[in-house]
Amino acid sequence: MDKYSFLNAAHTSFFAEMYDKYLSHPDSVEPSWRAFFQGFDFGMESALDEIGIDTHTAIATSTNGQAVAIPESLNKEFRVVRLIDGYRTRGHLFTATNPVRERRKYSPTLDLENFGLSEADLDTVFNAGEIIGIGTNTLRAILHNLKSIYCDAIGVEYMYIRTPERVKWIQDWLNKNDNHPTFTPDQKKNILRKLNQAVSFEGFLHTKYVGQKRFSLEGNESLIPAVDAIVEKASSLGVKQFVMGMAHRGRLNVLTNIFGKAAKDIFSEFDGKDYEQEVFDGDVKYHLGWTSERTADNGNKISMNIAPNPSHLETVGAVVEGITRAKQELYFPDDYSKVLPIVVHGDAAIAGQGIAYELVQMASLDGYKTNGTIHIVVNNQIGFTTNYLDGRSSTYCTDVAKVTLCPVLHVNADDVEAVVHASIFALEYRMRFKGDVFLDLLGYRKYGHNEGDEPRFTQPKLYKAIAKHKNPRDIYAEKLVAAGVIDNAYVKLLEEEYKSSLEVELEDSRKEDKTVITPFMADEWSGFVNVREWEMMEVVDTSYDKKKLTQIAKTITTLPKDKKFLRKVEKLVEDRRKMFFESNTLDWAMGELLAYGSLLEEGYGVRMSGQDVERGTFSHRHAVMKVEESEEEVMLLNQISDSQGAFHIYNSLLSEYGVLGFDYGYAMASPKTLTIWEAQFGDFSNGAQIMIDQYISAAEDKWKLQNGLVMLLPHGYEGQGAEHSSARMERYLQLCARDNMYVADVTTPANMFHLLRRQMKSNFRKPLIVFTPKSLLRHPKAVSTVEEMANGRFEEVYDDTAAKIDQIKTLVFCTGKFYYDLLAAREELNRTDVALVRVEQLFPLPAEKMRKIIKKYKNADDLVWAQEEPRNMGAWSHLMMHFKGVQDFRVASRRFYASPAAGSSVRSKMRHQQVIDYVFDKTKDNMTKQAFKK
Repeated sequence: MDKYSFLNAAHTSFFAEMYDKYLSHPDSVEPSWRAFFQGFDFGMESALDEIGIDTHTAIATSTNGQAVAIPESLNKEFRVVRLIDGYRTRGHLFTATNPVRERRKYSPTLDLENFGLSEADLDTVFNAGEIIGIGTNTLRAILHNLKSIYCDAIGVEYMYIRTPERVKWIQDWLNKNDNHPTFTPDQKKNILRKLNQAVSFEGFLHTKYVGQKRFSLEGNESLIPAVDAIVEKASSLGVKQFVMGMAHRGRLNVLTNIFGKAAKDIFSEFDGKDYEQEVFDGDVKYHLGWTSERTADNGNKISMNIAPNPSHLETVGAVVEGITRAKQELYFPDDYSKVLPIVVHGDAAIAGQGIAYELVQMASLDGYKTNGTIHIVVNNQIGFTTNYLDGRSSTYCTDVAKVTLCPVLHVNADDVEAVVHASIFALEYRMRFKGDVFLDLLGYRKYGHNEGDEPRFTQPKLYKAIAKHKNPRDIYAEKLVAAGVIDNAYVKLLEEEYKSSLEVELEDSRKEDKTVITPFMADEWSGFVNVREWEMMEVVDTSYDKKKLTQIAKTITTLPKDKKFLRKVEKLVEDRRKMFFESNTLDWAMGELLAYGSLLEEGYGVRMSGQDVERGTFSHRHAVMKVEESEEEVMLLNQISDSQGAFHIYNSLLSEYGVLGFDYGYAMASPKTLTIWEAQFGDFSNGAQIMIDQYISAAEDKWKLQNGLVMLLPHGYEGQGAEHSSARMERYLQLCARDNMYVADVTTPANMFHLLRRQMKSNFRKPLIVFTPKSLLRHPKAVSTVEEMANGRFEEVYDDTAAKIDQIKTLVFCTGKFYYDLLAAREELNRTDVALVRVEQLFPLPAEKMRKIIKKYKNADDLVWAQEEPRNMGAWSHLMMHFKGVQDFRVASRRFYASPAAGSSVRSKMRHQQVIDYVFDKTKDNMTKQAFKK
């Protein structure tokens, strides 16, 4: 026992504090103490498990295996510490956070007996009380304190966090006033005012627009005072801009009562008036975005942005993060915390949608972090008609937060003071630790999913309880009346004044004939214009001074002398130098890098992200080079000049949906940055199809949003199987309409150079889809000269300059890499009667130029469309829709297939050759019945 004689001499509060640290973070405790506590835990658990053992006499096992009795006073202290740890770890399971349902039962409970204590110990004084900030105190007081902190209207999950500093900060914050707010009477009145606005606004719409969809906030109206409190408090902590994303529920309420959108504009949208703008189809009112400037109570100005969103759940979250990052880099590069993203989720959506996980995983990555997001879940406990028990396997809808060790606060949405209190915690945590935090506002949905549904079909018991339940405003008003803060007339006056103002707005809205849609983030888009399809075809000057291009080439082909690189890297850079300065045959990588360099020199920014983009999937780009020994990153594109734009390139996490959404959002907020997302293989973009369908192809038409995002999609049939051949160009082309985006499949480095430059040099922005090559990255004929880059322009169509016009009998139109396959076949066959024309831009289709070329070849009586894709894929169907007369073309393609390409390389080559053969000999039709038998 001599070894442990100190147990009788030292103050028990010291041991309690040490044991508390051990329970939270074992590695933070000195090894000998850790060994002692491990022995104590083992002895205690053994004693509790054995019937008939005196649980008041714990045994510790020393490091040499010797059993040591713990003094009873210290033994009890340790048990109380474990009780405290139990509440911290599991208290959230036993809270009063559900306003309309009985909570599920969990076991084991937090009963004293589970910690080797009993009611006989309630009046015993324990030093462990100092751990929770109440000093030496009775077990009864300690229990009361723990229940107040962890088991009232706020449940807190945080003990899985592995950073002691964060855990201590959270515990200190919670210990203040037992995790209960201490608002002044004026603050309470302001909370009531915002809550009244939320309740009254929904009630007004319910009576004025009976049966219309509005996705009401009723049952979770405390969201409004919560967000209001965050905005007001954040303005005093240095936040200058907010970027918010949320789906439908409560959106109209947030727009009016947080973002200051005039109610009359919302009423106009309810009335279904036509839009003032002719070239604009618009969207439903609860999808629209909004930008405004708000003056906080302290006089600070705050820029407020709520991003437009589609129906697809959670999609907008990724867009919000991208917008936020762009604003941070543009306005506050030294302090990202000044732009605060808030993402509002639904409980069914955050649990069920995979992008929520992708979003959380991006939170700390260099290319995507935004110094913390406040996530707020409007928890209705139901998804359309699906009960939460059928909507997730996890305990909470927010369990995805634990992936990156974010604190989660579950709050009873009926207790508005608790909601505001938790919101302030979330803000202060984000500002202090620059990390994500989640608020789960546990409420209910008063009506069906869209006010027109009958929820009692599927949840009769729940909706019987909801029908009798008071709204949060009335609950809070009664509380304030009882406390003497207000009288009964105060609430009535608040409601009458607010509803009276809505009546005025309604009257004003009905005097207007058209609905006006305000542009989102207009300041960022000052100077840009909207254009129609024919204006997209106008020539943009993309030439670039040859002397400057030479200087850029010198910079990106000169490695630092004082750093050692792999020999392969040194050879690659030397080869690039020779391309430019000796042979004047620039490959694809040089064309691409020179395009970036020229834009950077002109002051534009360049951002690229995607899987393995730094090197490039096919090892062609090498925009980032690593020093051999240290792995220090060297980006030569950032060494062009002192006044250049910034070049950022990031290997992304293995995500398409989330990352493409982020980059789209970035491009939305930074139109003077060439923003690029590259798929590892073009086929993989199908993982982001929702972003493509709902934002990229349609946002300008729905929401008046321009966006210059570039998607690089490697495409080409080289026998790599079904998932590594086709970027599914037919899907993008099917989405093309009027003036919504550019689609290109270019064949030369120079044309790629000018295509990328055109994206920034025009005074408008359109998404650009580029089907980029794989084998052409090193094809000896896919090269360009310096002069073609310096003095050229983007060519929508390349005519066959080698063709002798009078000799041409067969005129072949094709696109992309297939041109080089046909060129090789023509040379092998020595066919001088065949001309090969490359269509470099597929949308807007350069139809007039194509017709002029056809007219030029007067002797050509055989017009061919040739593609390496199957007939039901590729560009053929697009041409059928957009090029008059193309139905008379002979089509050379693979047959109709369900899969884009064969898995067998032998079969793939055979089919590829069949198409080539048919291009040059119409008798070899692989679409005939005889061919299908093969």
